[in-house]
Parts: sequence; C-alpha cells; structure tokens
Amino acid sequence: MKCALIIPPWLPEEIFSSKTAGSQINYWQPLGTLYVAAALQQAGHEVRFLNGAFLPHQEIMAGVAEFAPEFIGLYSTTFGWDKAKKMATALRQAGFNGALAVGGPFPIALPEKCLTECPELDVVVTGEGEETVVELLEMLAGSPVTTDGGNGDRPWPDLGDIKGLAWRRGQEIVLNPPRPLITDLDALPFPARELLGEIDDYVPPPATYKRRPVAVIITSRGCNRHCLYCFQIDKSRKSGIRYRSVDNVMAEIRHCLAQGYREIKFIDDTLAADYQRAMELARRIKEEQLDFTWFASACVNQVDLPLLKAFKEAGCWAILFGAESGVQKDLNTIRKGITPGQIKKAVAAAKEAGITVYTPFIFGIPGQTFEDGLKSIEFALELDPDIANFHALTPFPGTELWDNLDQYGTVSHDLSEYTYQGAAFIPYSMTREEIAELRRLAFKRFYSRPKFLWRRLLALRSIHDLKAAVNGAKSLFWLLIGDRIFHRSKDK
Repeated sequence: MKCALIIPPWLPEEIFSSKTAGSQINYWQPLGTLYVAAALQQAGHEVRFLNGAFLPHQEIMAGVAEFAPEFIGLYSTTFGWDKAKKMATALRQAGFNGALAVGGPFPIALPEKCLTECPELDVVVTGEGEETVVELLEMLAGSPVTTDGGNGDRPWPDLGDIKGLAWRRGQEIVLNPPRPLITDLDALPFPARELLGEIDDYVPPPATYKRRPVAVIITSRGCNRHCLYCFQIDKSRKSGIRYRSVDNVMAEIRHCLAQGYREIKFIDDTLAADYQRAMELARRIKEEQLDFTWFASACVNQVDLPLLKAFKEAGCWAILFGAESGVQKDLNTIRKGITPGQIKKAVAAAKEAGITVYTPFIFGIPGQTFEDGLKSIEFALELDPDIANFHALTPFPGTELWDNLDQYGTVSHDLSEYTYQGAAFIPYSMTREEIAELRRLAFKRFYSRPKFLWRRLLALRSIHDLKAAVNGAKSLFWLLIGDRIFHRSKDK
C-alpha cells in the first residue's frame, strides 16, 4: 500500500519570538514518524515523508497528488493540532478518499477530542504506532467490510480488534483498549532516515552541536520518574524504562555513520538511568574508535565524575542537566526528585570532565512566586553552565499537570501557546506578565555577563561557532533594549 506520512506546515515565528529566533530555532529529526515509516517499509508498504518544517502547504498537497497514497498519517503536537485539522480538511477537499489517521502526543492524550473536532479523520493511533499502523493497514487491505464508518458513508471494516486505536463506527467514536508497550525494542527497525531528504537541514538549536550532519538516536523508551509536566504513554510508570541493548544501539550508530552523519544527539530523558549500561555504551564507543561527537541528557542524581569522564573519552562533548529551578520547594512541586546541591555537584563534575554543560530552567511552577523565580536566576548565575535556557511551564495534555489544572492554576485554550515559549499555564501564585518578565531578565542577565561573553569568544573554532555567536548577539541586543520581548503580539 502507498503510505504518506505528513508533518503539517509550521513557521519558526509561530513558536519563537522573532527577535530571538536566530539563536533558538531548531529542526529535529522526527524519530516517532521515522520509526513508523520503517515499520511500514518492513511490512512491504511504499512510504513517502512530507515535512512541513521545510515544505509549504501547497508543496505538500502537490506531493500528495503526485504520489496518490492510499493511506495518510498526520503527526500532531499540541501546538500543531490546529494545523493538522487544516491539513486533514484540505486533503479531503482535494479528493483524498483513503484512510486518514493522526498520531503524536496530542492525539494520544485526547483521541476522542480529535475525532470529534475533525470529522475528516478516520482513526487516531493512541500508542506504539509501529505495530498499530501496520496492523491497521493489514485490516484495511484484507478484512471484509462489516460496517459503515470512516469518513462519511465510505465503507469501512470493523477495527474493534486493533489495540491502540480510536476510530469511528458510523456516528459512534470507539476507543479500543491500549496496545501493550513494546518491550523488545531491538526488534524494531532503525528509523527510516533515508526519507528525510537533505539531512543537513535537520539541526538542533545553535550552539548545541559541533559537527554536521546530526543524527538523533533514542536508546530507551519510557520513564520511571513522575515529573508533573512530563508526558508518557505509560502514565502510571508501571513499565518503567525499556532499554535497547548496547549491541543494538552500537549497530544504529554505525548505520548512521555509514549514512554520512558526524554527530549524534541521544535524546533519552536520561542516558544514565542505568549506570552500568551507560558506562558500557561509552566503553564500546571508545573501543571501536568511531569518528563522531555526541550530546546526551542525564539526571543530576544519576551521574558522577567517573561516568562523565568515560563519556568525554568516548566523544561526548556536551550534556544537558534538567535543573528546572534553584528553589527546593519548586523542585518538590514538579516532583523532580533532585536537590540544588545535586545540581551543583553534577555541573561541577561535568566541567571537571571537560564536558560543555546545558541547563534548562522553568518559570511558572505551581506555587512559585516572582521572588522564587528571581532566586532561580541567581542560582543559574552561580551555577554558571556554558548554556542556560529559560522556559515557561507548559501543561501538555496527558500530563499530571493537565489532569489537575484546577488545583494548580489557569490555562490558555489557545493551543499556539503550548510551545515552552508562550505562557499557556499561569499558576495562582504568579501572573502572565511576571513569567514573561522572569524569562527576559534571566536571558538578559545570564548572557550579558562579561564572563560568559569572553568564554564564548575564546570558544570560537569554526564558521558554525561564529554564526551561532552572531545569532546570540542579535538576541542579546533585543533582550537589552526590549522589555516585552517574550510577550505575545496580541497582548501588546
């Protein structure tokens, strides 16, 4: 079957402030979509990927018309849901009469809402798409029609036996049982990166990579932590973390290098959750003397100097620690399970190991006051990581925060604000204006320090470094002269 997988079009200025986009813009490899594409290919289907990060609406529509798929899968985040609805409507108006599905974090969290708001859709994939979509296409290709459903009066088979799916049975919306989580991750094919097109277009944020092209790899799925704002299919965290074997990860690394990639960003929430496995992965990378640099994320209470030195010796040049706050009360509220002391210790160890340190912080935590936010800024300055980011807490559907909004604060119904940039959530203890001001102050104070500017100047080694520095200087200029840089234009 011919299958088109589509990320609807979006523009950087819809997410980032136009004044700072140059130092924030990034284009990630969409691993979830690429995993589904690989599973479809393995099952014998022909797949085409159309990415709205680079293709405008008309080019996507033209690509669909030329390819003439029988199945289309749309991807949607919370921010992208309105765009997915628009794309679904346009596809039907253009005459597409095949099966139209949607997946991604927003549909997984709110499948019935998606089917209700978008009658053009036939199904929502609610989990483990690699198996669910393949089984769906097998059903569509080989099962007799038993009911009228799908879009309008088009004949449609009964999909009640497919776990991990929400669908239409006539006018009724049916929510099938969840699909069991995939435990043997080694059995999955590697993401179909050959569908990406120009791989150099896919870059993380400026100053967060050393070499191009950059591949994205995830070595595990799931989480055993309970952060208030984190989305996981396994909301109860009963399944914990499911790991790929080190052999399987190494095989994918070699596969990426053969495709021309020269840096890898490991996007596991924490690569160090299993300490011995992380140490073994670093040992194997070093042992094989593979030519690539890499970036990872880790939780501060799961690393130590020996592990970080092993990372460095294996080619790790940077690590992200989710600091989030310098105030213990706020860390407790978001259930981070760490202390400011542990953050300091991990950052100091990474610096000693010679690894560049990135630390994101969050404003708008329930119960956080403006004064607490100022303390976090002071903590960030004291911590002195190489790069810091300052986000607004976002209540994504499917998270503990979303499920208990009335307990914590008020929420915007404008989905375009669900980007870590707009203040979609306002705790009872703070105002929207205070969150925007804290973000502005934090960026301004952190990045205008002579110590930071001198360090960045000494670190310039390439044209990429120079471009990142220029974009950062432009952002800093606007931070210094503007006091409403993180306020949305409609609020001005």
